[in-house]
Amino acid sequence: MKSNFAPLFKSVSADKPSLPDAVWFHSEDISDADKPMLPPLLAESFRYWTTEAKELALFNSGRFVLFDIDLQAVAATEHEHIGIKHDEAMEAAVKEALQAGAPGTYASACAKAAAAPLLRRSDGVVFAALAYASDDGGVEGSTGLESYALHYRSWFYRKFEELYVKDLLLQQQRTEKEAARRDSLFQTAKRLYHQIDVSSVLSELLMSLEHLYPDSEVQLYLSQDHLNGDPRVKPLIFKNAEHDIVAKAFLSGKSVKEHDRDGSLRLAVPMSGNQSAYGVLCLSIGPGQWDEADLPAFLLLAETSGTAFENAKLYEQSNLLINELRLINELTKRLNQSLRLKEIFQFASSELLTVFEADYCCILQLNKEKNQFAVMSSNLPALESEHFSPEYGFSGMVYRTKEPMIISDYWNTRVVTSLLMDNTGSRSLIAAPIMVDGEVVGVILVTHKTPSFFSYDNYKLLQVMSTHIGLAITNASLHAEVRRMVITDNLTGLHARHYLDEQIQSRQRKDPFGSLILVDIDHFKKVNDTFGHQVGDQILKQVSEIISTAIRQGDIAARWGGEELAVYLPGIRAEQAYRIAERIRRHVENETNPVVTVSCGVSEWTFEDEKVSVETLFYRADMALYEAKHNGRNCIFVGQT
Repeated sequence: MKSNFAPLFKSVSADKPSLPDAVWFHSEDISDADKPMLPPLLAESFRYWTTEAKELALFNSGRFVLFDIDLQAVAATEHEHIGIKHDEAMEAAVKEALQAGAPGTYASACAKAAAAPLLRRSDGVVFAALAYASDDGGVEGSTGLESYALHYRSWFYRKFEELYVKDLLLQQQRTEKEAARRDSLFQTAKRLYHQIDVSSVLSELLMSLEHLYPDSEVQLYLSQDHLNGDPRVKPLIFKNAEHDIVAKAFLSGKSVKEHDRDGSLRLAVPMSGNQSAYGVLCLSIGPGQWDEADLPAFLLLAETSGTAFENAKLYEQSNLLINELRLINELTKRLNQSLRLKEIFQFASSELLTVFEADYCCILQLNKEKNQFAVMSSNLPALESEHFSPEYGFSGMVYRTKEPMIISDYWNTRVVTSLLMDNTGSRSLIAAPIMVDGEVVGVILVTHKTPSFFSYDNYKLLQVMSTHIGLAITNASLHAEVRRMVITDNLTGLHARHYLDEQIQSRQRKDPFGSLILVDIDHFKKVNDTFGHQVGDQILKQVSEIISTAIRQGDIAARWGGEELAVYLPGIRAEQAYRIAERIRRHVENETNPVVTVSCGVSEWTFEDEKVSVETLFYRADMALYEAKHNGRNCIFVGQT
């Protein structure tokens, strides 16, 4: 029998003789506050008493009835000859005994009865009465019934002491259980706080819950994306917040219970840290297996796991940030080691593939003059030298919005058509613009064949990396522009003389032969005197454009000085150089306005010559030009070796 007596029992007064310490509970007694809980104890002790005393004479000749202080019959023995009249007589005798606190009797023509009060052993207060009635006149004197009452009272206190001890043992068991639970929670919390990564925290939490609640089913719903591999870890999805206890617990920040018809319980508790709620712990447990006293422990475990999860998340984020900073620092250092645009694009593409473990990467640069994107670097050969409209594909979306983007599954969310995605079978994509002065100058596309491959952290990291790649491209472009200005004549657009000298020296180290053409505008001073220097400058520009269109892409045209221009033709012998010079002479005569003519001197070198210097090559061409001028101008002479 479960009892709540123990906290209400009162000790006997000091004037009672004390019992040995081994039976100290003999001095405990019932109190007035125990009245609502007495009937079961009275009835149980009466049953045990009758079992022991049923062989006594009075049990065969009459009937015993046990009354509480409210004159309610609690228990009785059976006797077929004792009727209603005897019951009435017993009630009268009990009333007298309860009022007087001493044995009472009642006699009538039809029935006779006696009653003896049952007194508390601590203070002598009446707590019940034992009544007896029989056909032969009842108990002989009050002393006989009192002995039966004392015998019953000994059984009552025996059962009371058993109940008291059981209650103490139950309390001890609960105390030991709580101590074990606290120790288990302490050890769990200790293990949780020792974990430094999110996956370990979640695994330790689920394992601890499995140990603490072996007969339950545990689910963990996380509000953040996290791949744990445990089927019990699920994303927190809000479908019907009004009827979903998981959503209720997360939104309210309080535990929520739900009882099923079969008596099973479903409990949802938010897993919160100091900064926010990270998920919900949901426990499903069968009927009768949940102790409400376990709720504080479960709440504490959820709070502890939330804090441990938060700490692990912060540690993970700090490590990620440190690694990103190291990566960005290394990337910036490597990018700044080169000022060649092609090398920068190739290195950036290679690094992006490695950092994001991607399958494909494509970097495009915007050509403002042609208003189109050109593929500058890609590990997909089919895209090399491709050009796209600023309105096409994902590069067009990034160009229009000036914002990065992430695509989880291209096959299921085909918002635009993408040649890169279609040709590679990619499904995941992250993209970012390359910005310079608030304008998009390029786009980075990184893809993978697996859906939902890239995380939000990848998306943010690409934004940062694109900024540094943009700075490197800007620096390289500025360097290229400065170099172009240094090696370019501002008026004609041709190379400067020092650049021509450097290139000839470089080509002489690896080519077998080459030729040089010196071009001089005839009577250029007369043109300036007649038409003015502005027209003279226009003539220089016209002749320079004619030369540029008459030579190959690898040939080098430069302004040698004043009205003299020079063209170096790598891998060309003097005979072919003469034909090129003739083409230039003819076009100048036919296409300039006002019409001018040019004289040309041609020289060559071959690997068979002994160390032909640049100065020697120019000297030979200059001597040939001198011959052309003294032979009527508007002609071509080839210098002698």
